[in-house]
Amino acid sequence: MSIVELFSRNGINKEEFKQLFDDKFEPLKLYIYYKCGDESLASDITQDVFTKVWENRKNIRKSTVNALLYTMANNLFISECRRNKRDIELQLKDEAEETHISAEEAYVYSETKKRYENTLNTMPCEAREVFLMSRIEELKYREIADRLQISIKTVEKRMSIALGYLRQELRSVV
Repeated sequence: MSIVELFSRNGINKEEFKQLFDDKFEPLKLYIYYKCGDESLASDITQDVFTKVWENRKNIRKSTVNALLYTMANNLFISECRRNKRDIELQLKDEAEETHISAEEAYVYSETKKRYENTLNTMPCEAREVFLMSRIEELKYREIADRLQISIKTVEKRMSIALGYLRQELRSVV
């Protein structure tokens, strides 16, 4: 019997919530992690999702719980990105004033960072996954292959695609 079938018509109770949390916390955390590459942020967002689920447990329908979890996680991730963007812009402005970086240099850096992030978001999922595991987690190709249960040649191919994609999209910046 799946977790969805366990929910009663009037939302979820404590035991059902615990089952949902146990079943979905890690997959949801990984979903966010591969969007942002930050394990701590992914964990925080996932915890926030389950906090909101608990607060609204009376209104949750069993037929939509999976979609709800991922939609909430994605929305919280987007909100966090917007907050970080404002923080980065303020930090860049402060750094530019402190280090006498021209406004043009700060703008170029900010635009380059935006293009890099946008390129990561539009990159094919498999390539982004391998790229982030290699660059963020600093895993070797063998470790990536073992974790994803694919061959080393497949890892190499996906990394080649990711680097080619970055090179192509960021060519005009460099």
